[in-house]
Amino acid sequence: MSLGYARETPGAHALGPQIDALTEAGVDPGRIYTDAADRAQPADRRAGMNALLDYARAGDTTVVVGIDRLGRNIREVMAISRELAKRRIGLRSLREGIDTDDPTGAMVVGVLASLAELDDPSPALTSARPLTTRRRSESTVGRPRVLDDEQVLRAEQMRAAGESVPRIAQALGVSRATLYRTLAERRTVR
Repeated sequence: MSLGYARETPGAHALGPQIDALTEAGVDPGRIYTDAADRAQPADRRAGMNALLDYARAGDTTVVVGIDRLGRNIREVMAISRELAKRRIGLRSLREGIDTDDPTGAMVVGVLASLAELDDPSPALTSARPLTTRRRSESTVGRPRVLDDEQVLRAEQMRAAGESVPRIAQALGVSRATLYRTLAERRTVR
């Protein structure tokens, strides 16, 4: 049995056109479940989606206008698609042409689920933490600096006294590019 689902988004996706598209795709209007726009409602409290999941049985197919109608973000979309797959309920998206009854469609949904798991923000937080700790301890990341603080101070003094960059670079034993880069970094740090 084909079960339709439509979710309204304020100003973008009204329920009427979605219901029309689902009906044209062969879904019985009495089997179209809807949720009105309400950003305050979490995904697990959407009455229409909950009713669809309560009614659906293995072998049924959930039909949506677009895969994005399943949820407000990739996590919600993938949570619903995983729930459907776990219960052996098919998923068909009219816009994207995805149908999990087809091996290619099932693979596409599987790849999307894998990408959603990679989108978890917690690894970013844990990998940023060591860098922040290193910055606080003043240890450097990357190649060591060619010029120490005394040499940079000397270069700044020579530059302020009117010396040319090539002459300063020669006196310090570094390339002009290194000197330009070091002086530019010091200006942005201040």
